Amino acid sequence: MSPPTKDDIFAYALSKTLTRVSSPATVGLYSSCQSRIRRVLRKMEVFLTRETVRLEEQHKLKSRPRPVKPSLCGMLALLGRLLFYKPIWTTENQDHYNVRFIYVNFSAWHFAGSDLLWAGLAIRLLQAVEIHFGKLLLVLYRVAQHHKEDEVKKKIVVTGPHHWRSKRVCCCPLWCFILLSLLVPIILLIFLHLTFDLSKIVGKPSPKVNGSANHAGGLEGLLIALFGVPAATALAFLFKMGKSLVFSQERNIQRGMDNDRVSAKLGFMNKVRKEMWLISRYVEFMEVFERRRIRVVLRITNLDRCSPRKIVAVLDAINILLSDEDSPFISVLAVDPEMIVQKVNFAEGCFCREDRGYALLNRIVTLAFTVPPLCDDSKLCLFQNLASGSRTLEDLDEDQTEGLKLNFSDPSGVEVRSGTREDYPLIDRDLGLHVTEADIEHCVKRSVGSIERKLKEYFFDDAMSMRRVVNTIRVTVIITKALKTKLPQPDLIAAWVVLANQWPCRLSWIIQCVEDALQRAEIDRDEAVADGSKTLWEVFSESRAELYVMRGQIEDLLDQDGDPEMFERFLKLDFRLTVEDLKAFNVVTVNLNQSLKKELAQIRGTSRLNDSGWTRTFAPLPITSIINMDSEDICKELEKMKYPKKYADIVKVNGISGSALVFGNQDDIKKLLDMTFGEWTTFRLRFLGSPLRKQLPRPSSSHQDTHHHPHLASR
Repeated sequence: MSPPTKDDIFAYALSKTLTRVSSPATVGLYSSCQSRIRRVLRKMEVFLTRETVRLEEQHKLKSRPRPVKPSLCGMLALLGRLLFYKPIWTTENQDHYNVRFIYVNFSAWHFAGSDLLWAGLAIRLLQAVEIHFGKLLLVLYRVAQHHKEDEVKKKIVVTGPHHWRSKRVCCCPLWCFILLSLLVPIILLIFLHLTFDLSKIVGKPSPKVNGSANHAGGLEGLLIALFGVPAATALAFLFKMGKSLVFSQERNIQRGMDNDRVSAKLGFMNKVRKEMWLISRYVEFMEVFERRRIRVVLRITNLDRCSPRKIVAVLDAINILLSDEDSPFISVLAVDPEMIVQKVNFAEGCFCREDRGYALLNRIVTLAFTVPPLCDDSKLCLFQNLASGSRTLEDLDEDQTEGLKLNFSDPSGVEVRSGTREDYPLIDRDLGLHVTEADIEHCVKRSVGSIERKLKEYFFDDAMSMRRVVNTIRVTVIITKALKTKLPQPDLIAAWVVLANQWPCRLSWIIQCVEDALQRAEIDRDEAVADGSKTLWEVFSESRAELYVMRGQIEDLLDQDGDPEMFERFLKLDFRLTVEDLKAFNVVTVNLNQSLKKELAQIRGTSRLNDSGWTRTFAPLPITSIINMDSEDICKELEKMKYPKKYADIVKVNGISGSALVFGNQDDIKKLLDMTFGEWTTFRLRFLGSPLRKQLPRPSSSHQDTHHHPHLASR
């Protein structure tokens, strides 16, 4: 048994969570490496199929689910349900134990040339449903089951043992009415044949007798009356079927996309929305028939290659077209979040805060899953693999996934898998990932139950945010169990998830500060810095002045965070998380966008020159070091720079600290020190020459900035 990789564990955790997530849902699968995204998607599909097979094997109830590929009897039963019955929505068939997934690929790049990318997404879903279930069955459902008034009717869920009710005509079941319509004429003909000699009546070539002529005319009229209405009804039904087969809705949408006069009208989008509603109801119908949940997993890739306007169009389509409360869609948005955010911020119509990149993603995504960066061992394995002639990261586990690759480069973009065991020849390969549902539920309840009274004060007042927290807690628990790691305090899993969800910018800043301190300590061989008992609030308090200096550059990042006072209360009073906790939780954190920390690291200047040679005396000091300096530290630096002692005395007498140098007026400092031009130039380069220092806001705008971020100015 080969040991599982980190990507195996991430895909496994995501698949276990998706079997429990209620639809509709949007999963943000974030990574800057496209190979890792494809790898996780491929493995996720394998684990999802394995999970569905396991659920059906464990199912012990009487009403077992029907086969995915029905037999002849099953097909006849399905046709009978479509023609003569309507489903009853019950509490049982709305939440089946078993589930299966239909996978649909949508490469946004293939529709990048269209102005209506959202309509292309609808076409892709319509094609996938037709390919999977069969176009004839979908057309039959459209003609026999679909009624316009059903869209405005409220869906009623009842409790009862019956899942079907027969269609009725004049208080008579439809199947019984049709049967009677066929039997009554036959019975009447038999009766007439026994009463009258029909063969003689029919056999007369040109009857001259009025009585015989009357008998023949009456018989013809009777036959037309008896068989005419059922025949006309059948012909009308067949005509509708033929019309739907010839003039498909897919073709109608494509014509609407090509016609600017049609696509610019509100009716076109409403028509596409109705098609999405029809697909949702058809899948619900099949759920009742198959006795299992059916989820359509729409994998959206290459969206970050499109223009900003089209990216926003797809995100709006996910938010509008696929967000019906009863829709069976699970959208997997596999993108590089940094690229998406940057392009969305430059899109037309981005006027308010809610339209900007991070806010737009948070409004749509119900489960943010950021693929953590490769560990050192994986990087080494990838490098060795590339050196041996392989091309991508996907070749690292080629022996495990042979035959399971998805055709992401298919020009049509359509690939539909039913998610059955037969579709995956290596589905039974064991990687040692076995986390029972009972363990997961126990840990989730333990994580939330013990501190839910404290956590309720930190939730946003919207259901989307709460769903995101619940789903992330489940993923975090599964990853923790799969990694077989023991967290310092497992009860704090929910607290950590809420912290990353409510204050992503501040938490990313804290993580970056801790990483920088550990790297500096490793270079300087300072073991004291490695102490993990320091609280996260202490780390933030020591570096918040530096964050204040950067506030003009990270305004979009800070806007994601919630109440700053609640953040202080969270870390200072309710949950005193430490650096040691951070190290443990950081391994299993998937709801924190890594691009935030990357942007903060770039601004902070982590890629500094080595502290050697001329940099020890003349290069600008890091802003972090300057802010934390007191008068004694500045005097020591002046001594190293071989300045006269009188300048150190001035610093001591006037109590000049690092904060005074950073936030004070340069002209006032120069006048106070009274240095020569050469001495002042060197001093300014050393203490005031940081790029961040030059970007401080002018005094005239300081009031405005403080108004936007008072939590930084007041601390």
